[in-house]
Amino acid sequence: MLYTGVHGDEGDQEDAGETLPHMGGLTILKYTFKSIGINHTRTMRLPYAPSTPPLDAPPDTADIYARIAERRNPRPLIPLDLSLLHSPPVADGWNSFIGAIRSRTLVDSGVMELAVCRVAVLNNAVYEWNAHAPLALKGGIKPDQLQAAFTLPCTAEGDVAELENSALTAQQRAVLRYTDQMTRTIRVQDDVFAELKTVGYDDRDIVELTTGIAGYNCVSRFLVALDVGENNAREMKSVEELVATLQ
Repeated sequence: MLYTGVHGDEGDQEDAGETLPHMGGLTILKYTFKSIGINHTRTMRLPYAPSTPPLDAPPDTADIYARIAERRNPRPLIPLDLSLLHSPPVADGWNSFIGAIRSRTLVDSGVMELAVCRVAVLNNAVYEWNAHAPLALKGGIKPDQLQAAFTLPCTAEGDVAELENSALTAQQRAVLRYTDQMTRTIRVQDDVFAELKTVGYDDRDIVELTTGIAGYNCVSRFLVALDVGENNAREMKSVEELVATLQ
């Protein structure tokens, strides 16, 4: 399989294929499946919004673009931004909410990223995993702990034996169980919630973890529903590959 995403994707660009002109001066690259003589090209389910404000847009649209660009700086706008910008007010609110989770919370960033990665695995959100798994490693999560988040069966279905024997710390295990139930069953059992307190999380930590898990469930569902970045048919990067890339 040959793949490239949209210019500005958080992931590495590999095996660049034919370029396709797109709106707003943005260049979209396509990826091609080659198997048994079949050749299919996939693109995101909607066209990407322009990478700069349209000339006929309301004045506040330029301000919204600027706020999103400021948070992304020094990177360009990414495919997620260019999907949301079909509705600038929604993109603006999204940017503010996710920006607060990413840069204004006090809970350990590694644990937060571990929870985001677990959401990505449970929801099969390839884009989300490939973007956030490296951030988990950079945040201090060990490779075997990230591997546990990648491979452990969902504890919301009651399978906790492997979790207890995993490389995860007590705090990480508590967060993973909380993430699993928030994502799969929505309703969190009392003992799972109480464990967050037992392992040392205070009220602010729990609010930040809860909004982070809920927020990235929203992100993953948006990414997968629209196939943002043309990632749905891709494989999630292995932990070994991610570690090698960061070395």
